[in-house]
Amino acid sequence: MRAISGLWRWRHNPLRRTTDLMEAWLGLATVLLILAVAPLVGAAVGASAQDALQQSVRDQHRTHHLVAATVVKELSRSPLEPDPETSSSRDAHSRVLADWTAPDGTAQHGAVIADLKSPRHGDHFKLWTDTHGNMVGRPLDGATATTHAVLAGIGAGLLCAGLVEGARRMIVWRMVRGRYARWDQAWDKAGPDWGKAGTGS
Repeated sequence: MRAISGLWRWRHNPLRRTTDLMEAWLGLATVLLILAVAPLVGAAVGASAQDALQQSVRDQHRTHHLVAATVVKELSRSPLEPDPETSSSRDAHSRVLADWTAPDGTAQHGAVIADLKSPRHGDHFKLWTDTHGNMVGRPLDGATATTHAVLAGIGAGLLCAGLVEGARRMIVWRMVRGRYARWDQAWDKAGPDWGKAGTGS
């Protein structure tokens, strides 16, 4: 922003270097790109993600079915326990042997995770399956899909802004290196005569 404000101050400054003006114009162009392009990129990515995720929501709601399952018996916990800090979520679920009927009418039997704290033979619980009765996860809901799409759009916009700013910094860095190289060349020319009487006369 200092470089942009410098555009006005440096217009008639006799000490102004060409690189100073270029740096100021580059800063102004960067701000304009961040304000104009980054939101457009974010909106485009967010809209694309929203379309894809909402299609996934429709597909999952069409292929995932909530069926009633019956507990046959409780099974022992898995020997490979997850993180102990998640014990509260584990306490509300149990591994059970259960029977259920798939949406296509086939009888299914197997070990599943039931949302029952103390399951007993004959208890009923709900289970998400595909058409053939295989266990699947809960389908994605529309609100969650929209949240993911919004986050994707924000992330894309921030990434675009970061890339533009990174490009500006790289260009300024190269300009500064070129400036220092020119100073070194000028000093090498003036160095041997520096401080001698009559230099430049």
